[in-house]
Amino acid sequence: MGRTNEKHVHEVFQSISTKYDKMNGVISLNMHKQWRRDIMRQMSLPVHAQVLDVCCGTGDWTIAIANQLEGKGKVHGLDFSENMLEVGQKKVDDEKLTNVELLHGDATELPFADESFHVVTIGFGLRNVPDPKKALQEILRVLKPGGQVLCLETSHPENVLFKPFYSVYFKQVMPRLGRWVAGSGKEYQWLYDSTATFPKKKELAEWFVDSGFVDVNYRSYAGGAAAGHWGFKRSVLEDAIYE
Repeated sequence: MGRTNEKHVHEVFQSISTKYDKMNGVISLNMHKQWRRDIMRQMSLPVHAQVLDVCCGTGDWTIAIANQLEGKGKVHGLDFSENMLEVGQKKVDDEKLTNVELLHGDATELPFADESFHVVTIGFGLRNVPDPKKALQEILRVLKPGGQVLCLETSHPENVLFKPFYSVYFKQVMPRLGRWVAGSGKEYQWLYDSTATFPKKKELAEWFVDSGFVDVNYRSYAGGAAAGHWGFKRSVLEDAIYE
């Protein structure tokens, strides 16, 4: 993604921040919450975990992890949209969470030291990063040895009967929903464009492996319209074995 597109994506999320949560529910028929709960079952979360939620948006996954930690450990949420973070901060304040910190930042230049986190998550944000592979390398860098990455992302349906309906929905129905719910449809054209050019599930899993993650796995949701991926950074013992 070029810098022009990066600027455009930033403007999109800045403009839809107050309608983002409502539109997410409409687009996914609220299934995105179920997908998040499902992939969180794969999460290896120590009691006092240090967690980073990259591309945290309005903070839903950040807050879900913080609640699972029950006040122990800490969750950092990072996003490039100041307006999305503002919405997220209000949610954090409303829930009186003391173990959450939201900050503005770049997924390709994470402002954290090496080996800082037990778990890193990224939900529906990797396709919006200007250099997704660099973001994966940064995630690997900030993970502790043996730490886990979990990713939720839109994907490509596998069922040949479902594909035409999916295409019509994303290209024609969703912009109309955007106009109805968010007052503008053109911003939601980006969701289709970014998904259409993003790798399919198997290729994305290969990106994780190429970036250095091990034990990479994935599962489909909604007939392949979305997917969850997860993997691990090699532990110290594994590094010794592979040397």
